Amino acid sequence: MQGGSSGIVYGGLKYQARCIADIRADAGSTTFLAGTLSLKEENEVHLIRFSPAESELVCDGLFYHPNEIWDLKSCPFDHRVFSTVYTSGEGYGASVWKIPELNGQSNSPQLEQLFELSGHTGKIRRVIWWPLGKHDKLISIDDRNIFLWNIDTSKKIAKVISQGSTDMLPNLRGGAWDPHNHNLVAAISDSSLQLWDLRSMEKSTAIEHAHIRDVDYNPKKQNIVATAEEEFGIRLWDLRMLKYPLKDLPGHSHWTWAVRHNPAYDELLLSAGTDSTVNLWLAKVSSDDPESDSPSALSNRQEVPLLNSYTDYEDSIYGIAWSSHDPSLFASLSYDGRVVLESVKPYLQRK
Repeated sequence: MQGGSSGIVYGGLKYQARCIADIRADAGSTTFLAGTLSLKEENEVHLIRFSPAESELVCDGLFYHPNEIWDLKSCPFDHRVFSTVYTSGEGYGASVWKIPELNGQSNSPQLEQLFELSGHTGKIRRVIWWPLGKHDKLISIDDRNIFLWNIDTSKKIAKVISQGSTDMLPNLRGGAWDPHNHNLVAAISDSSLQLWDLRSMEKSTAIEHAHIRDVDYNPKKQNIVATAEEEFGIRLWDLRMLKYPLKDLPGHSHWTWAVRHNPAYDELLLSAGTDSTVNLWLAKVSSDDPESDSPSALSNRQEVPLLNSYTDYEDSIYGIAWSSHDPSLFASLSYDGRVVLESVKPYLQRK
């Protein structure tokens, strides 16, 4: 199916961009943060709110950011706090920021830097917050190491409490924190998905020989993750049975770059790619299927409904985010700075 131009477009981003994040801690409205990636201009972070009365996306705040933003995550327990990974001189840096009190002003040039996540010797790739509410830990990942931080945003303190290092040169790219177990993290590399136990800071198991670009945990079903892979498109896995995936989805006509489970409707899955398309999938899986580790069972589950393809874009799409406030909505961000809000309500009855 092909989607039309029914989405609501936000036209405020002036520069190229890759990062958009839902503000989970804002219980009162659907809001997002988006960060730009300009090499020459002063970069910006936009606070974007959906106004149902006007059916438009409005800018509630525009803040200057000193460097190109390569990763952006919103704090799940404080709607004014977020993290970025950015270029810093010849390398990369990561910091946690706080949005100032706006007092009716939409433009504020000064973000408050709460603390920098310093100490990385490799290229910082991601900062990860535990997704379910208040937690005093934070994770940062560079190409060789996983750092676990003890943080206090009110006191502006961050301290490394443990570190895990990979063997050889796997080139870590990012990861996701298990919402069902705050001791487990799935990290992705150029050639594998690695499961790490934060108590021992050791890799427990892995899916080898897979070039994975993104990973996301199912928020409602334990042990289920989705991966965006260069060769196979999208795969759904039961982390207790890694010999074969639970399900294969065809992905995109070019690279599949991002994948996200819906926060409320766990069988709905979004994917985005460099083919300028966002796909909505109905991805039913059962982690209790006794035949789930057999090749024959895999072949029987490869045909899964593609509910819709959203094609109202002219550039690669690197960022997608469901709304926590209204899980029937999602925002996407294409590289040319185009933010589009879409509704999946017409497809919820098919769940």
